Amino acid sequence: MNPFNSHTPFSYGLIKRLLMLSILVPLTTQVYAQEHLVASQTQYQQALKQLQPGDSIILKNGTWQDFEIVFTAQGTAEKPVTLTAQTKGSVILSGQSNLQLAGEYLQVSGLVFKDGFTPTNEVIAFKKSDTELANHSRITEVVIDNYNNPDRQMSDNWIGMYGQHNRLDHSHFVGKRNAGVTLAVRLEGEQNQQNHHRIDHNYFGPRPILGSNGGETIRIGTSHHSLTNSFTVVENNYFDRCDGEVEIISVKSGKNRIQNNLFYQSRGTLTLRHGNGNIIDSNVFLGNGVEHTGGIRIINRDQTITNNYLEGLTGTRFGSGFTIMNGVPNSPINRYHQVVNANVHHNSFINLEHIELAAGSDSERSAPPKDSTLTQNLFINPHSPFTLYDDISGLRFSDNITNFASKDINPIIKKGVNTHNITLVRAANGLLYPSDSKFAQYGVNSTLLPTTTQQTGPTWYPKSEPTVEFQSGKVIKVSNADGELDNAVAAALSGDTLLLSDGQYNIDTLLAINKTLTFKAANTHKAIVSFERPSLFEIQNNGNLQLDGLVINGKLSPDAPGNSVIRTLKWGMLTNYRFDMSNSIVEQLNSSNTFHFFDSGSRAFADTINVNNSQFRHISGDVFRLNKETDDIGIYNAEYLDITHNQFDDIVGNVATVYRGGTDESTFGPHVLVNHNQFTHVGKGQQNQTESILTLHGVQVSQIAHNTFTDSAAISIFHTVGEPQTTIANNQLINTPAPQVTEFVTQGKHTANINNNKVQTR
Repeated sequence: MNPFNSHTPFSYGLIKRLLMLSILVPLTTQVYAQEHLVASQTQYQQALKQLQPGDSIILKNGTWQDFEIVFTAQGTAEKPVTLTAQTKGSVILSGQSNLQLAGEYLQVSGLVFKDGFTPTNEVIAFKKSDTELANHSRITEVVIDNYNNPDRQMSDNWIGMYGQHNRLDHSHFVGKRNAGVTLAVRLEGEQNQQNHHRIDHNYFGPRPILGSNGGETIRIGTSHHSLTNSFTVVENNYFDRCDGEVEIISVKSGKNRIQNNLFYQSRGTLTLRHGNGNIIDSNVFLGNGVEHTGGIRIINRDQTITNNYLEGLTGTRFGSGFTIMNGVPNSPINRYHQVVNANVHHNSFINLEHIELAAGSDSERSAPPKDSTLTQNLFINPHSPFTLYDDISGLRFSDNITNFASKDINPIIKKGVNTHNITLVRAANGLLYPSDSKFAQYGVNSTLLPTTTQQTGPTWYPKSEPTVEFQSGKVIKVSNADGELDNAVAAALSGDTLLLSDGQYNIDTLLAINKTLTFKAANTHKAIVSFERPSLFEIQNNGNLQLDGLVINGKLSPDAPGNSVIRTLKWGMLTNYRFDMSNSIVEQLNSSNTFHFFDSGSRAFADTINVNNSQFRHISGDVFRLNKETDDIGIYNAEYLDITHNQFDDIVGNVATVYRGGTDESTFGPHVLVNHNQFTHVGKGQQNQTESILTLHGVQVSQIAHNTFTDSAAISIFHTVGEPQTTIANNQLINTPAPQVTEFVTQGKHTANINNNKVQTR
């Protein structure tokens, strides 16, 4: 019998039940996530229009030039929309490229930005416009490597975090050289506030000294919105030699948590600059004795500092190992708010050169900290590191321990810091703890696990050293045959040494130094170099120059104003450079009236200039000209100038002119060290308008010691902003005027330390 025969009752009832079942249980279709592999910007735009929750766009491996990516889509928590590389690390965004994302539940991974710079204010922005933001979105395993505007003072940020509930993790940022924050959390508008962002497991690689304000690695908020809460969490990141400026992390908002980060040999501090109620917990600061390495600086209300480990930090003033600031009474929002109700407990302060309390006290910052406590902290140091600048009765020390003698402790501190014989042992986590268990409750807990480099950044991108050391490559032997030195410079690789055989070298081209090179005489003073151009060497981007054992003679140079043996690019260098010279002779730089040895251009910056055991004689101009940044905004030309064990004879101009103007306090330099030199008939030429042998304006650290000045001009020091440290000691001044120090800020007697100098007249 046919069951579907409509003439039978059985078949009719069955068909009816089947029809009813089809109505009650509708047919479903499975929707699968789509992957769009794209090989061009046009294909990307086409794929972007088709995106649904769970879909992904995959960029084909290769270099994408001038690609301004706008990634807009709507995903869900269960089905985010993704943008990724075909192979992580094999998609390079170069030239004028950037990334903007807007929407919900987006995820980006695997991209590398290098060999270019952003055409906008940010390389990566969690927004498309002020009203089109990204929320609940994630950037992970992304690299930004030396992606800088060639104008070092042109400011941009590498990451701008907007919106709410976004995450940045396991990414790699290295070599931010131009002005601007590496990562900025922006709070303009309610849609960006109380954002609950998470920044975790990122590698913040070396950031070179900027030499001006604007070199922070992370900034959370701005002064304008500093009384707004951000609720940003910064955790498990590694800050490797982040040296941009005095503030490594600048917190300028409230209710943030900075925890479990490691700061390795980074010059500067974690600064609670504005905003209240922040928590600084379980961070590790390792200075290893590197100059200007700092820890934590406290400003504002209700800050909690707990379970942090700080060791081997050398910084002072605003960059010290631990600082509690003075505030401004009734402070405007952009100045220094008084420290109130700070809670500092269970921290380990080990071998910090400076702990500064009521720091910055002056006629404006006259409100000392109050209603604050420091308890169960561990202070280990050969001597008391505390410096007090104002009344600290508002700081209550209670149940802390130390190893330095109680006689060295200020009475206010002594009440709550007990001295014991404390022996430290280094635990498996690499940190020092008291060996005696009765002290276990002091300092950081034993469960603290410092974040390591291996835990941060993408596993597929190497953390390579940014600096090529001198004489780290191969040795190339060079004769004085025509053109051989020029060819050797062109063929050499960074780190190589050009070993010059004995003889006379007459150079008729400008030697461009765009890599790390050493010019070394095979036999000291037997390789004699003359040059027929206005300059012999030009240090360019990526260039570092070392001279060893040479004789440099200017007799063949043209009679042209402003000749120099060495110059930088005349305007605008992006990369910092190093210059080192030893065991050399520089002579007969007098074919023109202003023939200099070393002349820096504007917006060029030297990490170090070191000259030792060398002779300079018969020079019609200056020796070192580091004075081009005269716009008085805190910019300068060199961080360190070190002149040691040299002879200077018959120099018409200055041995060094160094200039740093303005009122900015966010940098540490310049530093000028002039020790164990002999100066004879220096600085007294009619062309020397400064009438000085050394002219140091705004230099932050000057040490001029154990020198002999004969028949020479005066030392001229001009103190400007900050607390300049000038020492002029143990020098012989023969027919040479006494040093001249002018104070532009401090009232009354100058602050220079001038002592034990012997003045003779003949």
